[in-house]
Amino acid sequence: MSERPFILVTNDDGIHATGLRELVEVMQFFGDIVVISSEVSMSGKACGITVDEPLRATPVEKIHGVPTFKCNGTPVDSVKLSFNGLHERTPDYVVSGINHGANTSISVIYSGTMGAAIEGGLHGVPSIGFSLDDYSRDADFSKAKLIVAKVFQSVVENGLPPFTCLNVNIPKGKPSGIKICRQANGKWVEEFEKRVDPHGREYHWLSGYFRNFEEEAEDTDLFALKNNFASVVPVSVDMTCYKTVEELKTWNF
Repeated sequence: MSERPFILVTNDDGIHATGLRELVEVMQFFGDIVVISSEVSMSGKACGITVDEPLRATPVEKIHGVPTFKCNGTPVDSVKLSFNGLHERTPDYVVSGINHGANTSISVIYSGTMGAAIEGGLHGVPSIGFSLDDYSRDADFSKAKLIVAKVFQSVVENGLPPFTCLNVNIPKGKPSGIKICRQANGKWVEEFEKRVDPHGREYHWLSGYFRNFEEEAEDTDLFALKNNFASVVPVSVDMTCYKTVEELKTWNF
């Protein structure tokens, strides 16, 4: 058996995404790779799973010579299949991305990119979600690849605590460096535009904008990106609010 680690590469932008190919190219230096990605874009699917139809993982044309599968499910479905007999080996690492667009602040709870990384963490292996802060169709991922390599190498050397993964966001262009950050306090302010289809039926189209509640805080992922640094935020699957636990203990139920 190969001594090189077995690395699962996935994403939420779909099997044809440029960022997926760029990530595979980097990961080949670190281990034996397998790719599994959704047939279509699964942006915004977060940690969603498929429960109402069978899952299929179909071999497709290799990416950079790497065995590649397309999945009819979500990013988390892809990771689950990989840990449950799809491959001859169980992944030692899970890397997700490189996402087309940032996944900073509260976006971590909506992101399919991070859903896959979180699922990898739940399976007890070091996992990382990578995103590039560029939404243009012809986004240049080349400068981001050095950040990907640096972060992954550090994870190999140091490991990650159980049930923890990393959320890495990379500025477009040439990054000035890497900063360890916390998730910024903010939210998406949704605006639903009401429209009428040709049959006279109403429907709603989601739009909106992001509001950062702490523009001046210098220890957040948003501040790092704004100042041309890649942000690295450790993410735990434990969503318990421990401060509120102590407060609730004083209540009279």
